[in-house]
Amino acid sequence: MAEHIIVRELQQRGLDGEIRVRSAGIAPYARDGALVSLDTRMVLRDIGIYLDDDATSTDLKRHPELLHEADLVIAMTEQQARDLLERFAVPERLQVHTLRSFAGEAGDIDDPFEKGDLVFAQCREEIMRLIPRVIDRIVGLD
Repeated sequence: MAEHIIVRELQQRGLDGEIRVRSAGIAPYARDGALVSLDTRMVLRDIGIYLDDDATSTDLKRHPELLHEADLVIAMTEQQARDLLERFAVPERLQVHTLRSFAGEAGDIDDPFEKGDLVFAQCREEIMRLIPRVIDRIVGLD
């Protein structure tokens, strides 16, 4: 969800193509090539983001090379950030933050998986609130 919200914000700022954004899961239930959940599609559609019918997820456990291509990893929770650093060969130059910490706040964005429409919508709203600050920091506007 965050990937698509970030991409839209970049497009609205005229920065599409300037920054490459990829999402990859590290949770035990993350599956490479799984269709994006209906809950995710619905809460994104509610804000005018429409995913292709065949949009799929990426499992970082199957694609660790993505870490070597990245300059920055933004996790949703501190536990995800710790798991990433403990389980993967992370290049020294790679910055790893949580979405909230990169936006200047403390705390996590909890995974809304299997928690219903309301929790998905709340998660989306929280991500949308933080993304402008994240992009400002990435492009050096903060």
